[in-house]
Amino acid sequence: MPTKTSAAEKEIEKLRREIRRHDHLYYVLARPEVSDAEYDRLMRRLIELEKANPDLVTPDSPTQRVGGEAASDFAPVPHAVPMMSLDNAYGEGEILEWRDRAAKILGREPGGYVVEAKIDGVSCALVYARGVLNVAATRGDGETGEDITSNARTVRAIPLSLLGGEPPELLEIRGEVYLDKAAFRRNNEAEKREGREPFVNARNSAAGSLRQKDSKITASRGLKFFAHSYARIRGAKPFAFHWDFLEACAEWGFPVVSQRRRCRSIEEALSFYKDFKEKLPGLPFEADGIVIKVDSLEEQRILGQTARSPRWALAAKYPGAQAATRIRRVVFSVGRTGVITPVAELEPVFCAGVTISSATLHNFDEIGRLGVKTGDKVVIERAGEVIPKVVRVDVSARTGSEKAIAFPKACPACGGQAVKDEGFVAYRCVNPSCPAQIKQSLLHFGSRSAMDIEGLGEAVVDQLADSGRVKDFADIFSLEKDDLLKLELFAEKKAENLLARIAQAKKRPLSRLLYALGIRQVGEKMSRDLARRFGTLDAIASADEAALTAVPEAGPIVASSIAQFFHSAQVKKLLARLRAAGVNMKEPKAAAKAGSPLAGKTFVFTGELESMTRAQAEEKARSLGAESSSSVSKKTSYVVAGKDPGSKLEKARKLGVPVLDEKAYLKLTAQ
Repeated sequence: MPTKTSAAEKEIEKLRREIRRHDHLYYVLARPEVSDAEYDRLMRRLIELEKANPDLVTPDSPTQRVGGEAASDFAPVPHAVPMMSLDNAYGEGEILEWRDRAAKILGREPGGYVVEAKIDGVSCALVYARGVLNVAATRGDGETGEDITSNARTVRAIPLSLLGGEPPELLEIRGEVYLDKAAFRRNNEAEKREGREPFVNARNSAAGSLRQKDSKITASRGLKFFAHSYARIRGAKPFAFHWDFLEACAEWGFPVVSQRRRCRSIEEALSFYKDFKEKLPGLPFEADGIVIKVDSLEEQRILGQTARSPRWALAAKYPGAQAATRIRRVVFSVGRTGVITPVAELEPVFCAGVTISSATLHNFDEIGRLGVKTGDKVVIERAGEVIPKVVRVDVSARTGSEKAIAFPKACPACGGQAVKDEGFVAYRCVNPSCPAQIKQSLLHFGSRSAMDIEGLGEAVVDQLADSGRVKDFADIFSLEKDDLLKLELFAEKKAENLLARIAQAKKRPLSRLLYALGIRQVGEKMSRDLARRFGTLDAIASADEAALTAVPEAGPIVASSIAQFFHSAQVKKLLARLRAAGVNMKEPKAAAKAGSPLAGKTFVFTGELESMTRAQAEEKARSLGAESSSSVSKKTSYVVAGKDPGSKLEKARKLGVPVLDEKAYLKLTAQ
């Protein structure tokens, strides 16, 4: 007679197989077979059984996707097979030259090719031992990467265990972790709402998401994965052709790009190359060309590799958007949120129809990745109206006079402190009165969710800042009617109206002021939590990082950002002037809401609402004693979904959290 444990084990294995199959159908093939409710039922049953039988929990169980544990670092992982970079080609001529070199080594033209879309993502190696994901690592320097296993487990398109029959004893898959365009936009909108600097591009966003110390944050970003090759396979019949490997990926549970073709000749590959250029804007993900590979793995073996690149594969990009020039010097540009961006001043060069004399280097991680120095000969790229960027360095052209690029010790615009937050790649100026940031900072300060100064719009801010009358937030509260009447936009009545709204703004609660100050990592909700916890601005300004981390959702990075802000000499002067102007620096105590049926409930909002902004919807919930949150958990009472909802809706369904549309929310809160 079977024991209780053996019966549970059988049911657990059956549930895992079924859930893995549904994950593959949903996240890889986009062909779901069951409703969300049925999927949730299966997952809840598995969680229930594993909770009752903890000795049966395995690392590849679908319940182990998100661990949430913080990692102190990312341990080095030596690659058994180096992760090499590809040589680039620009135009048909260079592609044919590559073919000719391969033909010379083989003594004939390769027997066939495979062409695939070249995803602009982050290279990743996945090692499976007996079918179970064992290690995931970044490319690093090609010889040694970083261990990102716990974070890779959260990527739904990466199978925790291989599908199909008997798995290989060992399999190392290589591929790209990436963000599609929709997820990139959603993530950047969330970053801006929380007072953080948006990512420059989808690739940087994917890289940052993979290196989060909390895998729950990685899980929330919507990362995806495409397999494109393998480094090792043991205990299974080796492949004869690369195309066969791509076909096998589907059986194992890996997604591969649908934009691929098996070509009998280089002419067919060139045809795909020409056609694909027109399809780039319509792709759901960022791609910067195609990869052409010799199909036969035996021919790949014969062709071998150089010190850095395989001879059997080529990254084919499109000409006309790149040019070679030399870096004269590197200067630093300060953005609206204080981020300091290194910009290369170039020897002028004609590229894509215009003469270019500068290009962005993005940040110091990118400088390190490129290995770029002042005086280097570099290749720049310009795509459409995008700011030109440096894409590679011609190391062979170095003379020895090149100089390393040093990070800024002070803001180049105001001389204020330049800091680098833990977990972020950019340096930034923490002075909110920095002239390089002031216009955008003033617009944020007066926005509806901040101090709500109606009439302090873009045209008014431009004139006030350009005239020199308003240099920081405190100057707003010293404006007089004569100051406004000197501007083109103002007559008597309009000037009086703006001054009245500025006077009203002095009475806003501390939570609004905190959000208006634009403290990095501090969005609307964090501003409210800080104000409620400490009560006064002085209490927040004098709090140490340990006290700040006691605030819900305020981890070490947020606490460090707040502490750095209030320790700035410029900030202290600004706050003294705001206090002298009569700006309120206290948070009123919340009225008791015990009688409200929504008291103690937690709402999460996702998507665009029609009858109100998200901030107004959150305020309505709070007015009835409820709380609003930016993330979905089992403790969430309701998720309110508007138009084009994000991943929060999907997570709510998985967790069984009630979902309301806008109409249902309005009905629920009509008290």
